[in-house]
Amino acid sequence: MIGRIVEVAEDRRHLSMYRGLMVVQESGSEHKELGRVPLDDIAAVIANAHGLTYTNNLLVALAERGAPFVLCGANHNVVGMLLPIDGNFEQARRFDAQIAATLPTRKRLWAAIVRSKLEQQAAALAAIGAPTAPLTALAAKVRSGDPDNLEAQGARRYWGLLFGAEFRREQTSGGLNALLNYGYTVLRASTARAVVAAGLHPSIGLHHSHDNNALRLVDDLMEPFRPMIDLTVWQLNASGAREVTAETKRALVRRLFHDMQTDAGATPVMVCTQKLAISLGQIFLGERDKLDLPMPGMALNPTDEVG
Repeated sequence: MIGRIVEVAEDRRHLSMYRGLMVVQESGSEHKELGRVPLDDIAAVIANAHGLTYTNNLLVALAERGAPFVLCGANHNVVGMLLPIDGNFEQARRFDAQIAATLPTRKRLWAAIVRSKLEQQAAALAAIGAPTAPLTALAAKVRSGDPDNLEAQGARRYWGLLFGAEFRREQTSGGLNALLNYGYTVLRASTARAVVAAGLHPSIGLHHSHDNNALRLVDDLMEPFRPMIDLTVWQLNASGAREVTAETKRALVRRLFHDMQTDAGATPVMVCTQKLAISLGQIFLGERDKLDLPMPGMALNPTDEVG
């Protein structure tokens, strides 16, 4: 399913539910209505403003539909996310299989994800005419569990090739880093929905293991799709758009609806995250051997430009 990602970015807004619709109103005595969105069309709601209020009925209705409600903090990073506890009719069985997955299995799957991420990073570099050999060479060397931490080695080469030698990836910085943060927030929400819908527990990861991270598996599975966001930020930067604005947010959200190449043909990024999560659940249940990962390759899209 491809749904709409709805961001509430203006201050003093009130969100409620009415007859299957999410209603957005101005806060205050008049409660002027600003818009309505069918709940069944919503893939995620991103709360990225101050002074927001919302009804419990709305949050329940979103959870029943598997749509995450995402709370953003400074620099557009996720600080909280409301997810449903029921996501799949086989959820308990899949939780058990997920917990029982052996260490060799988890290491093998993580290696496949790292390899895919490096290949997609190379594809992003190819799209802008930058050298790809450093990333493709690392992708060919990934071993089970990535004991050599080739993912980190790739990142050090990748960011310099993408944004220049002076660029540093820092989550607390503004400018391009804030754009990346926002793009990853949207991607994380989409991936979280895919994980829950596949009947998997988002906290039981393959590799990410921070004690304070409740979305370890989400962060594992979104890795191969990050370069799609990176490429959009590069394109925005090239067009002179270096700050988080309404226009740059729309460009980053649109990237989730762009196609990636898969065994089934051209498939939107949002659907690719769903296919990946479903395939992981099937592996845990012994129903398949390999993750359903997208093929390397991406292209610039002129509709992403903001000038």
